[in-house]
Amino acid sequence: MDSKYSDLIQQTFDFPQEGFEVKENELYFYDIPLMEIIKKYGTPLKISYLPKISAQIQKAKKLFNVAMAKADYKGKYTYCYCTKSSHFSFVLEEALKNDIHLETSSAFDIPLIKALHASAKITKDTYIIHNGYKRPLYIKYISDLINSGFVNSIPILDNKNELPQLEKLCKKQFKVGLRVATDEEPKFEFYTSRLGIRHADILDYYNTVVKKSSKCKLKMLHFFINTGIKDSTYYWSELSKCINVYCDLKKVCPSLDSLDIGGGFPIRTSLGFNYDYAYMADEIIQKIKNICEERGVQEPNIFTEFGSFTVGESGAALYSIVDIKKQNDNELWYMIDSSFITTLPDTWGIKQKFILLAINNWDKEYTRVNLGGLTCDSDDYYNAESHSNQVYMPYTSEKQKEPLYLGFFHTGAYQESLGGYGGIQHCLIPAPKHVIIDLDEDGEITTRLFSKEQSYKSMMKTLGY
Repeated sequence: MDSKYSDLIQQTFDFPQEGFEVKENELYFYDIPLMEIIKKYGTPLKISYLPKISAQIQKAKKLFNVAMAKADYKGKYTYCYCTKSSHFSFVLEEALKNDIHLETSSAFDIPLIKALHASAKITKDTYIIHNGYKRPLYIKYISDLINSGFVNSIPILDNKNELPQLEKLCKKQFKVGLRVATDEEPKFEFYTSRLGIRHADILDYYNTVVKKSSKCKLKMLHFFINTGIKDSTYYWSELSKCINVYCDLKKVCPSLDSLDIGGGFPIRTSLGFNYDYAYMADEIIQKIKNICEERGVQEPNIFTEFGSFTVGESGAALYSIVDIKKQNDNELWYMIDSSFITTLPDTWGIKQKFILLAINNWDKEYTRVNLGGLTCDSDDYYNAESHSNQVYMPYTSEKQKEPLYLGFFHTGAYQESLGGYGGIQHCLIPAPKHVIIDLDEDGEITTRLFSKEQSYKSMMKTLGY
């Protein structure tokens, strides 16, 4: 086996592949010359490539609509974006170009919904699916939307105490959904999700409470599998249980016409990623249709709430290597110019894996490394324990004129939310610059600085100094 970094990648993976190619020993991400971006803005740097958001939405829409056509499925498909994955305006504005709908998770999502409506990005006909445990403020905000004419603002009842509060505040008739509490995978520390109502209680709750309400109509049954949409016995078993609950309800509730299967389409976290999206969409639609036909029930409209799938693959975090440390005979450390705890909290919090590639020096020999962050925290690292396999990078030394640059890719979901964007950072290591990359009408790459590197003044102010 050849010892160049380019040879290692090409011999280990199917490379180049979608979104990644190398020209003159430098990495391109969706045809973006990353070295040019780095030379213009410096590192550490986060980038968001907006066209990928639209591409993912259109991909999912095509998958489900094709699956429905193949199965002669009578219901419709509706794509909702799960806002908690990334609340940034540039994400929502790009996503909403694709005729989609939205899902909220807390009271503090609702001002965002109002802002989008005020700027004509959504209408009062847009579906707003309200998930999460609903404290009084969330209930009030949802009621405000309903009272102001958001006819498709649908609170998904997470427990039996939410409906009386909604009935008290809503002046108009409104639609509701019921969330089914799914059983967790055997490896979980508990058996049943804390979210939703037990599937054994759903029918009785509808008959004794929801059906008797003069204010609401049941529109939707909702469920979500924490581990995502996977081709596993566990997933198909939980999906089947939920469809059967839908059929039980539909026979006594004519207004019920929609099934929300939540999110869970995975994103690529490795160059060796292999997932058959079309097969999964086909199987989900066919299973729903088959069970409904067996039960003599018309198949429901299908809603999904894709978050990470929508925005994850649009993001990247870029760093430079600022120091090389040989700590013993076996461990070589490359120190990045930031902190993983600040910029990629998933990597240390839940050992989330991302695609990791060198940006330059692909013609150099490769070596096995550990990557270290700048903080004094022992968990501020990324290595084989975190990665899907050993971490290899081009060999570099302090004598080289140009530093080695590397990137973590498909980081567009959750990182800013978990890291506390604009707030206090771990060891006060500042949040990096954030650059938005788009294409103009002629297909040319455009860039703009969304935020500068966080200043010490902003953190000092937060801390009360």
